[in-house]
Amino acid sequence: MKTNFTLLLFFCIHFQILAQETKVFDGGKEGHKIYRIPAIIGLPNGNLLAFAEGRVNGSDDFGDVNLVMKRSQDHGISWSALDVLVDYDSLQAGNPAPVVDLQDPENPGGVVYLFFNTGNNHEYDIRMNRGVREVWVMRSLDLGKSWETPVNITAQTHKPDNPDFNPDYVSNEDWRHYANTPGHAFQFQEGKFKGRIYVAANHSVGPPKEDFFDYQAHGFYSDDHGKTFHLSESVNIPGSNESIAAELSADRMIMSIRNQSGNIRSRILAYSSDGGATWDQSYFEENLPDPVCQASILNIGNQGGKTILAHSNAADTKNRNNLTVKISYDEGKSWVKSILVDRKEGPGNSSWTAYSDLVLLDEATVGILYERNDYSEIIFKKINWKE
Repeated sequence: MKTNFTLLLFFCIHFQILAQETKVFDGGKEGHKIYRIPAIIGLPNGNLLAFAEGRVNGSDDFGDVNLVMKRSQDHGISWSALDVLVDYDSLQAGNPAPVVDLQDPENPGGVVYLFFNTGNNHEYDIRMNRGVREVWVMRSLDLGKSWETPVNITAQTHKPDNPDFNPDYVSNEDWRHYANTPGHAFQFQEGKFKGRIYVAANHSVGPPKEDFFDYQAHGFYSDDHGKTFHLSESVNIPGSNESIAAELSADRMIMSIRNQSGNIRSRILAYSSDGGATWDQSYFEENLPDPVCQASILNIGNQGGKTILAHSNAADTKNRNNLTVKISYDEGKSWVKSILVDRKEGPGNSSWTAYSDLVLLDEATVGILYERNDYSEIIFKKINWKE
């Protein structure tokens, strides 16, 4: 009788763990061999929207890549069929960065913005001045059920300096490669910059340099609900790359950044006190180890007048593995709580968990959408960070 109870307890716990995990995008199904670069947002009606790149032919970053979306109406338990939002035939549409504008007086029900990039060549070729990456935005006035025609905002958010793409052209100032986030964008909810829509991004400058030192993180933002956009200063650490940002108290902002050079295996944190236009400080955070990968950061509440932050990444200095959510109660100065989300032990774990994005579900729960098992699937889980 004791053995049966033990078995029953084991199966109940095992079922509970499985029930907390849902496969959202499954490689080889719904028209795409691979799904990558997850992003997720919550809507005012409680629905969740999950975005990704649908890579038609395989895992390459460049090629026939579509922007795709799914919806959950039950807090992530189940997900809709795939919706292809942008398909540029054999060219690429990627790096989805969604955000909900809840402060537009002309659209009080909320506007969903989706920022994304297109490209006409591989990343290295664009760094060599053989192609261009462009920046686009599209919006939905019915919480993602339908979308307006995308608008090209490259002229406001990018600094290419070679419109003819002459490979012999040399400049140390022109921006070449370009990418949003990956992950969600955000909107300031309080203070002097209330209503500002902010998109973290990165670019390469001039010809390629050793250790990817031609890369720098930056951001762009709108103070008029997507009508016009402005560029921030670049983060002053060479090799700073994929980035994502969150609002802090007292009109400040934090950005978590990938170190593309890999010389220091940790996240870069940058702080701004003017809404992300300029940077007060930037440094390597040793308490956020990273294997040269993407991460997510999210404002999840406040305590004692300070913002509580959740940060997710593959917290490993060698492999894309050990996906972990860390909690900071002092706006990123320390990370006192660590929650393991997913990890694989043993051989074959070099790309077990990779890119992720966070969404706030309620005051005690975040959702995490992440790549798993060598990019073959994108999983959604709920994490109670207060337990």
